Amino acid sequence: MAARGHVQDPNDRRLRPIYDYLDNGNNKMAIQQADKLLKKHKDLHCAKVLKAIGLQRTGKQDEAFTLAQEVATLEPTDDNSLQALTILYREMHRPELVTKLYEAAVKKVPLSEEYHSHLFMAYARVGEYKKMQQAGMALYKIVPKNPYYFWSVMSLVMQAISAQDEKLAQTMFLPLAERMVEKMVKEEKIEAEAEVQLYFMILERLGKCVEALEVIRGPLGEKLTSELQSRENKCMMLYKRLQRWPECNALAHKLLLKNPDDWQFYPAYFDSLFHLVDQSWSPPEEGEHCSEGSVHHTVVEVVRFVEERIKGEDNKESRSLRGPYLARLELMHRLRERGCPEESLLGEPLELMVQFFNKFGDKPCCITDLKIYLHLLSPEQHVQFINHLSEAVPLGNQEEEGFAFPEDTKALQRHLCVCQLSRALGLHHSLDVDGKLHLITELKAHYHHGLKFGKNALKTELQFSDMYCLMAAHVYIDLWTETDEDMMWQCLGLLQEGLSHSPSNAQFKLLLLLLYCRLGAFEPVVDLYSSLDAKHVQHDTIGFLLTRYAESLGQFAAASQSCNFSLRFFHSNQKDTSEYIIQAYKYGAFEKIPEFIALRNRLNQSLHFAQVRTERMLLDLFLEADIVLSLEESVKAMSLSAEEDDIPWDSMRDNRDLTVFTCWDPKDRQLTDEHRRQSLEEESMWLRIRSLTLRLLASLAALAHMPSQQNSEISNENGVGDKTSILSSLLSQLNQALQTAAQMAEKHIQVHTNKQYPFLGPPSTRLVLALSSGSCQCQAAALQLSVHLHELETAGLDGSSELQTQICNGFKSIVVQLQEILNKCKGDLLEMKEGKLKTQPSLLENLVFFVETVCIVLWMASYCAKILRPLKTSLQKKKKKKKDANTPVVMCGFQELTGNLQDLLTQAMEHIKGQETAMTSLKLSTLTLEGYTQEEVSFTKAATDKVQCSYLRSLQEVGDLLKKRTETIKNLKI
Repeated sequence: MAARGHVQDPNDRRLRPIYDYLDNGNNKMAIQQADKLLKKHKDLHCAKVLKAIGLQRTGKQDEAFTLAQEVATLEPTDDNSLQALTILYREMHRPELVTKLYEAAVKKVPLSEEYHSHLFMAYARVGEYKKMQQAGMALYKIVPKNPYYFWSVMSLVMQAISAQDEKLAQTMFLPLAERMVEKMVKEEKIEAEAEVQLYFMILERLGKCVEALEVIRGPLGEKLTSELQSRENKCMMLYKRLQRWPECNALAHKLLLKNPDDWQFYPAYFDSLFHLVDQSWSPPEEGEHCSEGSVHHTVVEVVRFVEERIKGEDNKESRSLRGPYLARLELMHRLRERGCPEESLLGEPLELMVQFFNKFGDKPCCITDLKIYLHLLSPEQHVQFINHLSEAVPLGNQEEEGFAFPEDTKALQRHLCVCQLSRALGLHHSLDVDGKLHLITELKAHYHHGLKFGKNALKTELQFSDMYCLMAAHVYIDLWTETDEDMMWQCLGLLQEGLSHSPSNAQFKLLLLLLYCRLGAFEPVVDLYSSLDAKHVQHDTIGFLLTRYAESLGQFAAASQSCNFSLRFFHSNQKDTSEYIIQAYKYGAFEKIPEFIALRNRLNQSLHFAQVRTERMLLDLFLEADIVLSLEESVKAMSLSAEEDDIPWDSMRDNRDLTVFTCWDPKDRQLTDEHRRQSLEEESMWLRIRSLTLRLLASLAALAHMPSQQNSEISNENGVGDKTSILSSLLSQLNQALQTAAQMAEKHIQVHTNKQYPFLGPPSTRLVLALSSGSCQCQAAALQLSVHLHELETAGLDGSSELQTQICNGFKSIVVQLQEILNKCKGDLLEMKEGKLKTQPSLLENLVFFVETVCIVLWMASYCAKILRPLKTSLQKKKKKKKDANTPVVMCGFQELTGNLQDLLTQAMEHIKGQETAMTSLKLSTLTLEGYTQEEVSFTKAATDKVQCSYLRSLQEVGDLLKKRTETIKNLKI
């Protein structure tokens, strides 16, 4: 726990055992110890708060809050009580209450530096920037220290950043902050680098670049020492903003003379050159070119400068630097883009790239360096280029397999780089099936040979030859898309083998994760993702790889776990970011504060966060809420409101890392901006449909909660009219969204002819399958019936024959739609044909859609039963004497609906049992694996076993949920 107050406090000894119990997680003993202490010392407030912390941690939030408020109303000023209350309120996610605590403490002890600083930090946690400014100045008046003064200045800057009105920020907050700093500058009170950084930040935000430049180049700039080249970087940025290209060029030139390998200055050097060329700039006849020194304003000068750097590297005996060689290729790329004839001065791109490979081919970065400049080669030069590179790879004598292998790790790296460049140039893709199979054999041979170099490697280290294995897997994937699924099983086996030799290889895990998900097997994926040990923001950037498939593949328990895993990160982000901001204030890292705020906003507005939150709530409802009463309780527990849409649609951010997979594909096979835009569009549309479905269920629960009404007047008095109007409005939005989604899906299919994204691109959403299965349409129809049922409740059974017929037709239509969805689940999920395994994962996804739709239909049916029961009772009273009275149409229709639903669920259960039996009886040992080594056979069979086990688990969980729903139908009697 936090600090326990001053040692001088006589109560510290008494409180120590309670602190110890809380620190060790023994909350019950902490409560007991606190009770004992309070019997002897009733006025020991801290003991009461520590007891409240124990209660909070044992799930008794209300009791804990009441106890805490008893102490808070006394406005304590002892350190122990204040700190304990702070901890409690933070655990309760009520940081705003901490501000009230310290406001009271500051009033009682107005000269306490400690309480004033605690109050400032309490305001920082809740983002009360105006109060932070006031608290900072109050603190500075008590204790005139520079940091406190600049806390106040920074709070003004934060008011400017967070202001809705940009004009207000530019005319009031930032100028005031500037004047406050200028006062300290005039009085020569600026002491720390952080204070200069803040001054620079203010000037930059005000657009006063000239003034900012004077500060950086003046005596204040000398304090900027924490970062290497901090002053130069800031000057460079300001020259660019001021479009002072001569100074920008001269500074870059000067810095590159000092360090020709510092890549960040080459782009500035080239950018400034072309601006000067476009402006026809020429230096003055006398004196310096500019304040930063001489300017290179012609292409010839820049070419000469780059060539001189390279000559300097060539003449060096020590290790060459990559910067100048890459700069030459970058300059060639830019000259070609502009159509400059001076490009020829640099030489032939093929020769330059071969030269680069000769110097740096044994470094793993060589592939990433050269890959971006491959477009400089003409298609006719591709094979020639690879041949030249191959000549520069030292290989040993040809061995039994018919391949010559590298004799050390440097030669291995060179050969690997050639293979990677071949793939990047599309040479792998142009091979026929036999050529690709031969290539795989070669890559696997090199992989196995290279393992000898890493025999003594630690488990956390990667094998030198891992990339051969990964590339072979990519070629298998090419073959899978062109030929049959057999290639996928071989690919899985190879990756499993790779992982056994290199257990920390994240690329193996990611690709395995993707392949298992594509095959519809979610069970092995959970451990794979867990072993990636994703850190912090990665839960947002790569979490979609897991959560996209969690529920859709029927592994509800694992899906629940996966969603919780992601949500824990997002929920802790708010609290964690506040702590980062406080630390930034404490240590004067002011420029980091806007970055932390931006990170918090980025995560709060994350598409992935909205998706996981929505899917988690839907999943909870499908799993737990089996009848209307339970639906109502679940909706209440989630604090779910039909009226409020808390998804930030306008500021939604797509934070997914779609380049997480290592990929060497040529440009025409890579992910494009159009793919990204389309994927985001689809994901947003699917989220909208799911979010509307969730809110509609909340609306249905609210409607079902209302007491039965017999006339519209009473109905409106009790707010039921409002409830139905919300339901109708949401239904209208859902139908509109489904219509748009259908058009979108059709357009995308036409454009991409079913090959929507590159294999290593974003996973396709559930949208297309949901629409083609008919589940979305059926769910909307069921929810639409709820509105008609409410109309029936209002009108009564007399005089509603037309409405009753409409409802009955709706019941029949829903049964037909459910049957169609179920028919699309029929077929073998896993089957053996001629010694080869075939999978149909879409059948599993359809089955999950069927179950979700059944749940929604049953909630509608439960609501219907709730309405019909009192109507039936009143009807029986009216017609007691009329024995031949006809049963109303809607009653007959409802009984028919429940009977049909029972039949559908029985069919579904039989289908699942049939699938389980067929799958269990499959003898995977008969799988044809010709030409495999014994080790490859064992890894491939292990992968097929995992898929089979995962399918069985999915079928079992879907079957269990359907059994629960079968019980629900029994409760639908009227």
